[in-house]
Amino acid sequence: MENTSTGIKENIAGLLCYLLAWITGLIFLLIEKENKTVRFHAWQSIFVFLPLTILSMVLSIVPVIGWIITVITFVFWVVLMYKAYKGEKYKVRWAGDWAEKQVNK
Repeated sequence: MENTSTGIKENIAGLLCYLLAWITGLIFLLIEKENKTVRFHAWQSIFVFLPLTILSMVLSIVPVIGWIITVITFVFWVVLMYKAYKGEKYKVRWAGDWAEKQVNK
């Protein structure tokens, strides 16, 4: 694992991109200018968790559906942090492709 321009190891920075969902994704997108792997995780965090956050807020009035969205969000959160920590570039089907396009611009 290489260090990033922030001085943090790549796998730790990738994990941190998901820690506070899209918020830390945005932070790492702004502070990490060089490392494409970290930028991928930052973009993917935004593309996965921002829509889920909005969906969760909108559907929170419907108890069962709101709970299901919360469970889905938690599962994504745990899996993505674990995969990033292991150094894997795990792509969520739709968000991973968008993230990759943003990184390769």
